[in-house]
Amino acid sequence: MSAREQHPDHRPAIVTGASSGIGRATALALAAVGHPVVLGARRVERCQQVADEIIASGGAAVALPLDVCDAASVARFASAAEASVGSIEVLVSNAGNVSPMSVVGADPAAFAEQVAVNLLGPQALLHAVVPGMIERQRGDVVIVTSEVARLARPYMAGYVAAKTGLEGLITALQMELEGTGVRAGMVRPGPTTTEQGSTWSTEDITTVLDVWSRWGVLRHDGYLRPEDLAAAVLAMVSTPRGAHLRLIEVQPEAPIREVP
Repeated sequence: MSAREQHPDHRPAIVTGASSGIGRATALALAAVGHPVVLGARRVERCQQVADEIIASGGAAVALPLDVCDAASVARFASAAEASVGSIEVLVSNAGNVSPMSVVGADPAAFAEQVAVNLLGPQALLHAVVPGMIERQRGDVVIVTSEVARLARPYMAGYVAAKTGLEGLITALQMELEGTGVRAGMVRPGPTTTEQGSTWSTEDITTVLDVWSRWGVLRHDGYLRPEDLAAAVLAMVSTPRGAHLRLIEVQPEAPIREVP
C-alpha cells in the first residue's frame, strides 16, 4: 500500500539540494506534517544525516545521490525515489549554487556550469518527474528561484542568467500544465543565510557587496532564514485544490529603526 493510500494527505515528496540550507529546512518541514520525503544532493552523506533526523522524529525519509548536472543521475534518482516512497506528488527543485563572475570576465566554462546547475538541472528533473504527475492528474511542483530574476545584480552573471531563464521556463510550464491537475509555482527568496557564497574569497565578497550597495540592491542588513523559505514552500503545496499559488516572493524584514 502506498503512502498516499495509507494517508491521503501525506503525499510522497522530493526535495533537491536537501543537504543544507533551504532544501534541508524544506525537507524537515514537509516531513513534520507527514510527507514521506526523498532527499537528493551530491553530498548524499549530508542528506542521510537529515533523513536520520526525520526518522528519529517519527517521519519517513530516504537519502539518494543526485547530480542535477548529469541527466543519467537525475533519471536514476527519480526512479529510485518512486521505488522508495511511491508515486511522487510533491517536487521541490531547490538545488543550485552561485559563484561571483562578471559578464565579460566570466570564463565560458564556469558560466556554463552555473547555467547547468541552476537552469538545465531543474529542467531535467521536471522531465523525469512531472509526466507521472500529469498521468495521475495531480501533483505540486515548487521551484526555488531568486530575486535576481526580478532585480539583476552585478557580478553574478551566470546565476542571474540562469535564474531569469528559470522563471521564464516555469511561467511557460504553468501555461502547459493548466487543466492537467498539476500545479507549478515559484518561491522567490530575497537575501538568505545559506551556505551559498561561503566559499567566496574575502576580496570577492568585499568587491561584490560594494558594487551591490552602489546599485541599491542591498536595502538593509536583514536576512531570511532557511526556515522562512520552507514555510513558503509548505504553504504552496498545502493550498487546497481549487487555488493555485503561482509565485511567493519572500523578503527579509528590515531591522526596527531607532526613533531619533
